[in-house]
Amino acid sequence: MFDLFLQFVLNGLVNGTFYALSALGLTLIFGLMRLVNFAHGEFYMMGGILGWVVTSQLGLDFFSGLVVVVAVMAAFGWLLDRFIIVRVRDKGPEPGILLTIGLAIFLTNTALLLVGTAPHKVVAPVSNAPLLLGPVIITKVRIFAVAVSILAIVGARLLIQKTKLGRAMRATFQDATAASLVGINTASIYASTFALGSALAATSGMLLGSIYVAQASIGGLISLKAFVVVILGGMGNFAGAILGGLILGVAEALWGGYVQTGTVDMVGFALVILILFFRPYGLFSIRAERA
Repeated sequence: MFDLFLQFVLNGLVNGTFYALSALGLTLIFGLMRLVNFAHGEFYMMGGILGWVVTSQLGLDFFSGLVVVVAVMAAFGWLLDRFIIVRVRDKGPEPGILLTIGLAIFLTNTALLLVGTAPHKVVAPVSNAPLLLGPVIITKVRIFAVAVSILAIVGARLLIQKTKLGRAMRATFQDATAASLVGINTASIYASTFALGSALAATSGMLLGSIYVAQASIGGLISLKAFVVVILGGMGNFAGAILGGLILGVAEALWGGYVQTGTVDMVGFALVILILFFRPYGLFSIRAERA
């Protein structure tokens, strides 16, 4: 019985790592830009579809394909902010919400038109063979995807904390007016943040496409799970998004293992209701963030 529990927890931590990676882009965009991006799941979907195109159709190896996908999605996010999202910036939350909802609908239907409804598989560099780790089992491709996810999360953290661009991002987050007064190009920082968020979502989409499948209609569900994660961790909280993703992954795995797999998706919404009732700013928010 305990071995089964450990297996469920391991499965939950694996899925939670992917949830955390996909939610990081969403929480970064909200934390800096105060933009609730309802098209975030579609960026994940685009990463998976592009990953399938470059690995399965064009024959690139996984790592070369990942570089291409990240570059394309970062450029897409940058251009999207500079030419479209900039038009609704500082106009309140409603225009941004409506814009990103419309963008999500447009991207989903464009993907359906181009690749159809069939699921597509990203070619992984390792096999799907199982490995026995003590009392639990995990596949090689899952270990690989988790390792790449962790590297991406650590890389994003180092970029924000240790680089000139990251310092400019944090300065803009704290006070955009003061940042612009000391010479920071805040418009470029906003675009770079949106590019980073798009790239992180696409990375998660490609990684999960190598384990499961990439599908044009998956964006809505991914957006919902990403919102659950950032609400759990606190909107704009980097570490909270990671912990929120792990919590959601483990909770879903335990519910699916012990109760019913068909109702797993409701676990996240139940957690959100509880969090909003007892900790409306998230489990890991601090007083300064709430202010």
